Amino acid sequence: MGMVNHKSMWRLVGACLSLCVLASGSLTANAALAVTLSGVARVIDGDTLDLDGTRIRLFGIDAPEHNQTCTDARGKKWDCGSFATQSLRALTKGNLRCEPLDQDRYGRTVARCFNGQNDINAQMVAQGAAFAYRKYSKDYVTIEARAEARGVGLWSGEAERPDSFRAQHRAAANTAVASSNDGGCRIKGNISKSGHIYHMPHQKFYAETSINTAQGERWFCTEAEARAAGWRRAKR
Repeated sequence: MGMVNHKSMWRLVGACLSLCVLASGSLTANAALAVTLSGVARVIDGDTLDLDGTRIRLFGIDAPEHNQTCTDARGKKWDCGSFATQSLRALTKGNLRCEPLDQDRYGRTVARCFNGQNDINAQMVAQGAAFAYRKYSKDYVTIEARAEARGVGLWSGEAERPDSFRAQHRAAANTAVASSNDGGCRIKGNISKSGHIYHMPHQKFYAETSINTAQGERWFCTEAEARAAGWRRAKR
């Protein structure tokens, strides 16, 4: 029998331990998503609620932001952000059941929620209080088409899709912050569930990434500076 290469053996042991840790983390995350949540909800906005301390983002729908306005058939502006929030409050009275499906970049649980047998996500779209969020799901597209044909809620006039509204506001905010950014540094040090990530100006999510210095996020002038501070480069 040949001699054992101890360095190779310990490298194999280390690799096995790393795989076990990763597998354990994956199983824990999957187990958390498999647990059905229930309780009385506190509505945050038209597509977000809090269920016994768990922040939930409703799957497959996108409601107007709280500061978003829409235009009715006569060309008059109205508060469609508040309309969406109030619509969700009306649909979530009593005990809810939410089925987790994923977790978003902000750490919120993405779920489909029910009041009895009623799919709340679907009801929001059917009432014209939210749009089908095509970027992530096609589940409610048919329901949205019916709401549009009936001219209910958001479809009673003109309404900008919330993702477009958010993108415009992020761009405006980023421009304002950049213009006041001392030294003209352009690398964005963002903090998310993925950790401390920095975004270069040419990267995919640079424009939509906002910087909140009050939460510890910051601007960097060079990649070396960002890495030295503990940030790592975004993958794309």
